[in-house]
Amino acid sequence: MNKNSIDKKRAQASFNKASSSYEDSAILQKHVLGEMFTRLKLLKINPESILDLGCGLGNAGPNLKETYKPRDLIYLDFAYNMLKKAEQKNTDHFIKLFTNKTKQQFICADMEAIPLEKNSIDMIWSSLSLQWCNDLDKVFTQIAETLKHNGLFVFSTFGPSTLHELRTSLASFSQYSHVNQFIDMHDIGDALVRCGLSDPVLDVDRYTLTYKEFKGIMYDLKNIGARNALQGRAKGMTGKGFLYQLEKLYEIYRSDGKLPASYEVVYGHAWKVKKSLDESLVVKFYPKK
Repeated sequence: MNKNSIDKKRAQASFNKASSSYEDSAILQKHVLGEMFTRLKLLKINPESILDLGCGLGNAGPNLKETYKPRDLIYLDFAYNMLKKAEQKNTDHFIKLFTNKTKQQFICADMEAIPLEKNSIDMIWSSLSLQWCNDLDKVFTQIAETLKHNGLFVFSTFGPSTLHELRTSLASFSQYSHVNQFIDMHDIGDALVRCGLSDPVLDVDRYTLTYKEFKGIMYDLKNIGARNALQGRAKGMTGKGFLYQLEKLYEIYRSDGKLPASYEVVYGHAWKVKKSLDESLVVKFYPKK
């Protein structure tokens, strides 16, 4: 197996463990969520059924319900503890908004094996979860099959510049894989078209979180469940010596007294629309200047 493949059992265990600490450290994740809703306002849609794919704690649920008042809202995540938190959060919200007739369903499953009927969902939403897939084509093909005609897929995921400081520091002294291999925006766009989705529109934003100490970076990554789950990871404990060496190498990135952690976020959407054979499919990219 490819050393950069995700060990799903380990990733699942990490997110289950992080279910109680995720909220406090998910600063960027909350910002990306807001950006996705801002972009969604530009699209004229009225989905009766929505799937939150890789829902995590279900933070998108309240806004999705209030904005669209769908008949059905399905939450899917492979980490059971995360899903239970999502159910608790969205049940409480549902009780407060008792006029909302949305039927909610919570499914514990891997997004690489979506257990839903074909042509059953109007909109599939996925915020920062696609990077935990091993076979993006497989996921996109299932998304295309699950969407109804004229259905919308809207997503965000991490691009290849994400955590480049950490990746470079680790590569200078370790032969093992430590950081996910994130996919380039253009390759994502090609995959969407290849798997049966139309009119993809993608853009990129870059963010930098800053920390006083290196341990703050590692603390946040651990708290959101982003531990090393790669097949090619070192199987033993890395130990204090490993972290001490990593911290020394990371210090070269310190600027104005702060250490950066960079993230490249790819935002996109695509439609399930039948095209005539002579109609070309063009991926539209809007990179930030």
